[in-house]
Amino acid sequence: MTAEQTPLSLAPELLDAVRRIADTEHLLVALDFDGTLAPIVDHASDARPLPRSAAALEQLSGLPRTTTALISGRALDSLRAVASPPETTLLIGSHGAEVWMGEGSLGLELDDEQRQRLASVREVLAGIVNVAPGTLLEDKPAGVVLHTRLADDDVAEDAVQAARLELQDRPGVYLKSGKRVLETSVIQASKGEAVEFLRQATGATAVLFAGDDVTDEDALGRLLPGDVGIKVGLDFTQAAYRVEAPVHVAELLEALLRERRRAVGSA
Repeated sequence: MTAEQTPLSLAPELLDAVRRIADTEHLLVALDFDGTLAPIVDHASDARPLPRSAAALEQLSGLPRTTTALISGRALDSLRAVASPPETTLLIGSHGAEVWMGEGSLGLELDDEQRQRLASVREVLAGIVNVAPGTLLEDKPAGVVLHTRLADDDVAEDAVQAARLELQDRPGVYLKSGKRVLETSVIQASKGEAVEFLRQATGATAVLFAGDDVTDEDALGRLLPGDVGIKVGLDFTQAAYRVEAPVHVAELLEALLRERRRAVGSA
């Protein structure tokens, strides 16, 4: 049985929305990575997109008047390493602080004050990790992430609270909570701003966005009438549509591919 013959488990109203948005003049398909294209794993470097999702994204990226993009909390280098995105797929990393729009895109550069601020934040978080078993740090170009997925619940909660108390009132330091992570950054950016930037930069007439985390709500909240927002998982959301897991995102992308091919007349 081929992918296009596979019965869909998606809600009828979501399939209707996919059919409608597939007819737009220029479609932007923007997706979170972890928990959306790829299942959540204990070690970030082990994440990989589900094969069906990767194949559908690859084919969508080659369709006329269709732009694909990944909008991730990961640093761009990490996103490229695990996602192996299609060549023409645009990349937004570090929750919008890093942008790759193709050849010639400039890398992120911090000024001296931001570098000093980042070093100070890292020192604080390193001190917390030293006394909180199971927690670890991930360095990004503009921030440091406190990971608590491998820690006991009480240890994780205490570590995040300690970090918030120390950092939340520091000028120029921005905090974001995610699933078992606390993101810190010395650049103010969000996935919502990333969606708006990509819409303008690509000339998209409609956007389909899917994401699973708290930080994806920033993007879902910036969608316009005619766009389609999908929450992956069972957490609270402002999205109009929902699927339960990344395997259903694969079904979603296959349905979108089929409808977009029809709309643009591509075999």
